[in-house]
Amino acid sequence: MTVNQILSTKGKEVYSILSTNTVYEALTVMSEKDIGAILIIEDTVLKGVLSERDYARKIVLKAKSSKKALVHEIMETNVITVNPSDNLEFCMELMSTKRVRHLPVLENNVVIGIISISDVVKAIIDIQKDTIEHLNSYITQ
Repeated sequence: MTVNQILSTKGKEVYSILSTNTVYEALTVMSEKDIGAILIIEDTVLKGVLSERDYARKIVLKAKSSKKALVHEIMETNVITVNPSDNLEFCMELMSTKRVRHLPVLENNVVIGIISISDVVKAIIDIQKDTIEHLNSYITQ
C-alpha cells in the first residue's frame, strides 16, 4: 500500500497556519480540527510543523506563554516528508528512526496531504485483516 492509497481513503485535507501566528492560535485550530500537528505553510511552501509535543516541551515545560510565543519560535523546521508513491514500510521506518508522528506528503514540492502514525497503523491492520481472511478462505476450501 502507498501513501497515495492512504490519502485516497483518509482524504487530502490539510490544515495550516503562518509562522507569525501565536502558539495559542495554533493550538486553537488544532483543537477545533482534532489534530495533533499543524503545518506551517507560507506562499505554498512548507516551512515547518508544530505538534502537541513541541508545545509540551517548548512552552509548558519552559513556563512560556502560548499567547505570547509565536509559532516560528517553537516549530520544527527540519520537516521529514514523503511522496505519494512511498510505501507503508518506508513510512514506518521514517517515523521510527526519525521519531516523528506526522509526515506531510509532497508532490512537486507542494503539500497535498499529511499522514499520521495512526493512519499508517490502521492501514497495516487492514492489510493484515485482508490477509487473514484470504488465508482462512484458502484453508476452509
